[in-house]
Amino acid sequence: MKEYELTVLIHPDLETDLEAPLTVVRKLITDNGGKVLKEEAWGKKKLAYRIKGQDFAVYQYMELELPADAPLKISNTLNITDGVIRYLLVKADLKGRALLAEAKARGENEESSEE
Repeated sequence: MKEYELTVLIHPDLETDLEAPLTVVRKLITDNGGKVLKEEAWGKKKLAYRIKGQDFAVYQYMELELPADAPLKISNTLNITDGVIRYLLVKADLKGRALLAEAKARGENEESSEE
């Protein structure tokens, strides 16, 4: 199984009950043999341009582990899912993540040595 990153833009009218559309997305992932490794709520943000008549969307970021055939199935389903304005599903850049973690650790070490 490979790691992927999924960013979902949810309709702003669903902000009061975010759990309903997120449950649909999580179920879609698990039904296709994947699992959610990490989730982050990025909150409601203004879009750079209107998407489906909306100026705002609620952003949700997920790190996933999926089998080879799952990304296509998930993409096809998210295209027609109510409540999902837009999504981006990409293969995770593991080298980039490792470099970011290393840079962050190096920055923390430099701060503690200055004190």
